[in-house]
Amino acid sequence: MARSRDKRRKPMAEINVVPYIDVMLVLLVIFMITAPLLQSGVEVSLPQATANVMPETKTEPLLLTVSLDGSLYLNIAQKPKQVLTEEQVLALVEKALRLQPKRQVLVRGDKNVAYGLVVRAMVLLQQGGAQQVGLVTEAAEP
Repeated sequence: MARSRDKRRKPMAEINVVPYIDVMLVLLVIFMITAPLLQSGVEVSLPQATANVMPETKTEPLLLTVSLDGSLYLNIAQKPKQVLTEEQVLALVEKALRLQPKRQVLVRGDKNVAYGLVVRAMVLLQQGGAQQVGLVTEAAEP
């Protein structure tokens, strides 16, 4: 009698995907929350300009930010969102460029900051050993 029952049952060939969908939705929410937090650097309003895009490099560029009030921030500092003095910037830039002399060096200056402060930042980078310094802008809207 037991044999006749076994013949009637067929193996189940379906996969329950509901748990996988639940996991994917949780991951989606986590990524949506953390993605804006991963934006590095200090918020500045960049000037708009029509310029060629610089080629990407394997190493992260050295990025000096000049905020509206003239504060300096360096992306390679231990705390990139902490204000640095000119001496601290100079020391960090010298050290970084000694290790990687071909590293790209860029300045992000707020569009409303005094021109002299951006020039001072560029001079600091030059004193630190930068051969070429680029300026970061936003793409101009057509």
